[in-house]
Amino acid sequence: MMAKQVNGSRAPLDLESVLSAYRRYAPTYDMMFGPIFHQGRVAVARRVNSLDCTTVLEVGVGTGLSLPMYDKDKRITGVDVSPEMLSQARQRVADEGMRNIAALHEMDGENLGFADGSFDVVVAAYVMSVVPNPQLCLAEMERVCAPGGTIVVCNHFVNGHGGFVSRRMQPLSRWLGWRPAFELKHLLADSPLRLEDQGPVRPFGLFQMVTLRKD
Repeated sequence: MMAKQVNGSRAPLDLESVLSAYRRYAPTYDMMFGPIFHQGRVAVARRVNSLDCTTVLEVGVGTGLSLPMYDKDKRITGVDVSPEMLSQARQRVADEGMRNIAALHEMDGENLGFADGSFDVVVAAYVMSVVPNPQLCLAEMERVCAPGGTIVVCNHFVNGHGGFVSRRMQPLSRWLGWRPAFELKHLLADSPLRLEDQGPVRPFGLFQMVTLRKD
């Protein structure tokens, strides 16, 4: 499956590149990437927990590292395109006896199999640099989010004048399985969502947490 190239990315991703990368990453993902992404996951979960909501969709749930961070009164549905990552998430849910996990589905974030307005909150942590077409993924998240609902995105974004290292890595996108040089303005281009809040995630501000509202 080839997706249309997004403005501002010089090396398009395709689904097979992503799946291949995550087959490599899955056995050691928690050890390699867990600590790097921990603060962002904590920040996203805190934001969700602060909201008056019940149903939450996490797009790109991965191995389920964030699942224990949500309050027990939140009903969490997780989706991921990688069966290897999902297998670990399901094992985590079983091992920790998490009763508030409604379901974990193997599903493409660009083609969510849910009805319009199904969730109060939709979350994507460290996903937008991975999917072949981030704008399509965001549009699907907006579709399944209820009117008046919230979308929370945590990701590494570069601005138009910076990100030298990220841009130098861009030709490796297909091998890495993610897009190093990606700008927020390109993600939000033509989106009806309202930008409610944006800020850096500790410890080094390498990632940004963005809160969007579906008016």
